[in-house]
Amino acid sequence: MKSPADIITRLQMMAQDGTKSDRRLASMVLSEPDFVSKAAISEIAARAAISEPTVTRFCRSLGCEGLRDFKFYLAQAIAIGGQYLSAEPPGSDVREQRIAAAITESAIAAIQRATGSLAMPKLIEIAERIAVSGNILCVGSGGISSMMATEMQNRLFRLGLSALAQVDGQLQRMYASVATPETTVVAFSVSGYARSTVEAVQVARQYGAVTVAVTPPESALAKAAETVIPFQAVEDGNIYKPTSSRYALLAILDIIATATAEARGSKALENLRRIKQSVNTLKVADPRLPLGD
Repeated sequence: MKSPADIITRLQMMAQDGTKSDRRLASMVLSEPDFVSKAAISEIAARAAISEPTVTRFCRSLGCEGLRDFKFYLAQAIAIGGQYLSAEPPGSDVREQRIAAAITESAIAAIQRATGSLAMPKLIEIAERIAVSGNILCVGSGGISSMMATEMQNRLFRLGLSALAQVDGQLQRMYASVATPETTVVAFSVSGYARSTVEAVQVARQYGAVTVAVTPPESALAKAAETVIPFQAVEDGNIYKPTSSRYALLAILDIIATATAEARGSKALENLRRIKQSVNTLKVADPRLPLGD
């Protein structure tokens, strides 16, 4: 029998649209998943006030061979996403006092943790390479990593560099296949195992490109790239708060971009002046505004 793709979603659907006994049992499983994953069939039947054969039929209706099979998938779901099943958001008084502090404190901690151990000589070397590259391919897959690839392009083009970001997996490999020794590939991956990003780096390196990865050490991407800037995401367990890792990655990116701008020196100034002139003329003539942001 085909394995259930997402047992929790099937349970949620059953709790809404199943028979009376199915709705009762599905609701119980969703509210007490740990109990059900460990209890005997007699205990489950008694808790839900149904018969043992009904429990077996329920499991089969979810796409499982029986209770044992169902409990396997339920335990797997609990291990992967159990923290999202029953956590309650804090009360309004707590939220008012802690949300802003939680965001800012976590962001500061993430940045300090990520940048505190950076090997600046290596980053300067990378920036100097980027500054003289014929073209730069920035790649990343997924939410944070794709945002970083796009932001790297945004930081580099204004310095007079030919930079392009690709977040589509197929296009990453295609652009990597036309890389040359004058190409520098900058790859971002929070996990280090985004398949298209790893393959793009491998392909580009095959054609002589310099490859740089901002990713966890010892990951697949780290092993594929020529140069690695180690980055390890560390979360604080607050499932309602967006990840603070993106602040840390952005700080690393800004360090590289700043070092690249300094390496470009006067070559970057005319581009920056033109962008400032154009944007301020079209919007508000306030020199204090950020450059094109």
